[in-house]
Amino acid sequence: MKRLPGSAKDHALNAHPIGDVDPEKMMRVTVMLRGKKPFDLARHLAAGREAISREAFAAQFGADPADVEKVETFAAHHHLSVHEINLGARTLVLSGRTADMQKAFGVELKLFATEDNKKFRGRTGHVFIPDELEGIISAVFGLDDRPVAKPHLRRLSPSHVEPKKKGRKPRPMKVRDVAKLYGFPPRLDGAGQCIAMIELGGGYRKSDLDAFFKELGKPAPSVVAVGIHGSGNRPGHERLEDGEVTLDIEIAGAIAPKSKIVVYFAPNSNAGFLAAVTAAIHDDIRKPNILSISWGGAELTWTEASRVQVDYAFQVAAAMGMTVLAAAGDDGSSDGVDDGKPHVDFPASSPHVLACGGTRLIRATPTTIKAETVWNNGPTGQGAGGGGVSEHFPKPPYQSAIRVPKSAKGKAGRGVPDVAGNADPHSGYRIFFGGKSVVAGGTSAVAPLYGALTALLNQARERAKMPPLGFVNPVLYAEHGVCRGVVRKDNDYSGKLGVYAAGPGWNACAGLGSVIGRRWVEVFTRGTTASSD
Repeated sequence: MKRLPGSAKDHALNAHPIGDVDPEKMMRVTVMLRGKKPFDLARHLAAGREAISREAFAAQFGADPADVEKVETFAAHHHLSVHEINLGARTLVLSGRTADMQKAFGVELKLFATEDNKKFRGRTGHVFIPDELEGIISAVFGLDDRPVAKPHLRRLSPSHVEPKKKGRKPRPMKVRDVAKLYGFPPRLDGAGQCIAMIELGGGYRKSDLDAFFKELGKPAPSVVAVGIHGSGNRPGHERLEDGEVTLDIEIAGAIAPKSKIVVYFAPNSNAGFLAAVTAAIHDDIRKPNILSISWGGAELTWTEASRVQVDYAFQVAAAMGMTVLAAAGDDGSSDGVDDGKPHVDFPASSPHVLACGGTRLIRATPTTIKAETVWNNGPTGQGAGGGGVSEHFPKPPYQSAIRVPKSAKGKAGRGVPDVAGNADPHSGYRIFFGGKSVVAGGTSAVAPLYGALTALLNQARERAKMPPLGFVNPVLYAEHGVCRGVVRKDNDYSGKLGVYAAGPGWNACAGLGSVIGRRWVEVFTRGTTASSD
């Protein structure tokens, strides 16, 4: 048996073992396989190649059926069944008794409970695979099903009153009011575009969506729920997860009401997250060209293998012409880890996503901004925008011309976020949730906000027979004046780290700043009627 590189897991944070797992309980794992040949996004982009179709990618870079056959032989030897083979995504799902899974992969599984008594199956140490599958199996997910991400949503409650200060106070706004302030193109509606969303729990109620869009004066967009690994649209009683799902749909739908929104529901685990992401990227039926992710967790809570494989999936998305956006977190520079060190959120820290940070927005008129600062309500307030420097991903080429501070471990890492937008609940968004109008914010609002803007720009590009935007980061960092700099405040939510502060140019609190819609239209729709308008 060989150790599987990158598979090591530490003890779960804020959880403790409570006993053994039931050896007879049925479980499933996702096995990642090598591709027929390596895929190099940088080389693909440098060669100026056009977006590759899902079918062509699977044929060139997908898993080899011969490798699948070898894993099937291994599975049969250990009394495991094979399900859901996806050659393009290089995945197959195995199911079987917990006792057989432990023996097959050389692990010891225990039952754990979190501080709020949520139970999960966990492990520590490495996963092992047989010698003959070394190099064929690249990762195994699902043996440990601990939660890896949380929704980046903050609701404004009556108990959180903004302290009295001189000057104009922030006020909650309608979604389209925020779009006007950022200069989104008003004559586009996202027709013909498909926005994918990843949700790791919760659900939405059609009655909430209908009420929201009725008040908006527009029909509700087409919303499709896709269940992954047994999950689905399952709204509860005003849970945080339900609010997240509803916020994502209503924000994107308000700006791009003619787009199709596909919501991929999956379990909150390494296996579930990766399965949802790959399902969206390789969906050759709905063919989304935008992927919005409002969930995440500190980098150290993910295994090396999960970070590598998810980042690889985002590279594939870029090659297919898909734009991936991820919320940068709501707990400031600590990202919710109480160890006295700064942390960044993943998947926002992937170099192949547009990482979306948070600001506080105050308007002077319906179309002009009076002030915009980094979102930070302090340790007793309602959150702060995430941002910092990755410990695991190196500084990407598109950030070579900006100054990114070293990480806590002294590494030259990927700087987060890339852009920022209105996220403070005090200047948040009026949505309809739980049968009533509520106010919500968080960086989870920024990802679908800018995802919807991408849909508008893709609509204009499609009319001009141009391909979708795809991977926008290199263009954003190469252009000037596409974002409004955010130069005030910091994102030290705890008040104890003191590592990052806003300032001119890119910073680890608000990135390049908030979107200047007019400039995004000019840059990304050159030669189209939208650019002329």
